[in-house]
Amino acid sequence: MKKLVLLAAMVLALSCFGMAAEMTMTGTVSDSHCGLKHAEASDAAAGCVKSCVKGGATYVLVSGGKVYNLDAQDKFEAFAGKSVKVTGDSDGTSIKVKSVEAAK
Repeated sequence: MKKLVLLAAMVLALSCFGMAAEMTMTGTVSDSHCGLKHAEASDAAAGCVKSCVKGGATYVLVSGGKVYNLDAQDKFEAFAGKSVKVTGDSDGTSIKVKSVEAAK
């Protein structure tokens, strides 16, 4: 019985790893402190995002009224407060970033 419960727990745990799906989304690079306040790209947003990140916040992507956590923080410094196209694996709340580029 213990082996069956352990096996079921392992299957359930491993199935969670397959839940992320690769996607490409366009949005604005904001920060974890301000979040949706920077849904629109602007110079003012860029200054605020840089200041908040310097103070300990992390870069996030705002897209479709939702905030996504980003794993590759070093890729977003140049895009603070700007519109970007991000490709990566998403679980619905965060993105494991494969690429980022300025949105056209």
